[in-house]
Amino acid sequence: MPGQRLARGTARLLRSMDHAVLTEFVPARGLRVDLISLGPKGELWIVECKSGRTDFRADRKWQGYLDWCDRYFWAVDGDFPVELLPEDTGLIHADAFGAAVTRMAPETRLAGARRVKVQRDFARAAALRLQMLADPEALIAGAS
Repeated sequence: MPGQRLARGTARLLRSMDHAVLTEFVPARGLRVDLISLGPKGELWIVECKSGRTDFRADRKWQGYLDWCDRYFWAVDGDFPVELLPEDTGLIHADAFGAAVTRMAPETRLAGARRVKVQRDFARAAALRLQMLADPEALIAGAS
C-alpha cells in the first residue's frame, strides 16, 4: 500500500531524529493518525501520509488532529501535487526507505493537561503493542 510505504520511510526519518514513533494511533475517539512521534523533549508530532490527490481530498478529519500535537506534517511522495497542501503545515517527502523534511511545521505547543493525556496514551499504546509482540495470548488476559 502506498500510504504504508510512506509511513515506513517517514518513521525511519523520525527515528533518526530521536523520536519514538507509533503508527495508526488514536488520540481521541473518532480520530486515527497515520503516525505520531514523541521527541526527546516530550514534543508530539503528527504525520498524515497521502498517496495522491484523491487520498488528500477524501481526508475530512485532518484539521481535528491539530489539537493533539505540537507540530503537524504531511508525508507525500515526489509526484504529489504539494500545492494542494496548506502552507501552514509541515511537509515531508518520503518513500519506502527514507524521508526528508521539506518544510518544518510551525510549532503550536499543547496545553499541559492535553500533553499529559497524549503522552500517557502514547506510552500505554506502545507498551501494549510490545507486550502483544512478546506474548500474543496476552490479549486474552487483558481487559476488553
